[in-house]
Amino acid sequence: MGIIMLILGIVLIVAGVFALVRRQMLWGIVLIVVGLIVAPGISYLG
Repeated sequence: MGIIMLILGIVLIVAGVFALVRRQMLWGIVLIVVGLIVAPGISYLG
């Protein structure tokens, strides 16, 4: 389960960066923040 959350977090962060490159600022910021919450979340979940 932890590895899936890590991969999901990485995918969200990369999608957020691509959204920022395409000048979609709001979606980019939202995706990066959600990715940062999900990726380190594995350490809190055990």
